[in-house]
Amino acid sequence: MADHYCDYAIGDPLHGPYHDTEYGFPIADDDFLFARLVLEINQAGLSWATILKKKSNFFAAYDNFDIAKVATYGETARARLLADAGIIRNRLKVNAAIVNAGRLIGIRAEDGSFKAWLDKHHPQELADWVKLFRANFKFTGPEIVREFLVSSGYLPDAHRPDCPIYAEIAKLNPPWMRSQ
Repeated sequence: MADHYCDYAIGDPLHGPYHDTEYGFPIADDDFLFARLVLEINQAGLSWATILKKKSNFFAAYDNFDIAKVATYGETARARLLADAGIIRNRLKVNAAIVNAGRLIGIRAEDGSFKAWLDKHHPQELADWVKLFRANFKFTGPEIVREFLVSSGYLPDAHRPDCPIYAEIAKLNPPWMRSQ
């Protein structure tokens, strides 16, 4: 199978570390789940390499993706983000991060955590996930939702079965493996 992330990420100085330590690994921390969602939203229309190059800038700009902090961002913070050349300065994407943080506050109040909410809805087909995300979040089309769920362990195909990282992830029993 050609054109799989494993085909070009392994050994690549930029993609390799993400492939080997993050992509497809289950995420338990809500702030890291939120970070992954925001990074996937920001990747829309761009290459993942662009996001990886700016990843540390995103963490700095968004207070390490502390959901409670980002949910309180007002116009001053929005203007600061839109002026920050270290991140993607797209008004719709910045707004989505802030709005989605606020929506996650509500999800956490109801379900305890973003992870608990994801677990409650798992497993389901991608089309159903997309409907759920669109009903709850901004800027969450099919590709963003798919990549978010694959990259955080809720859907398969982050790694080919012959990839050495596949075995590492299997030891962690991600949600997609539990649903087979």
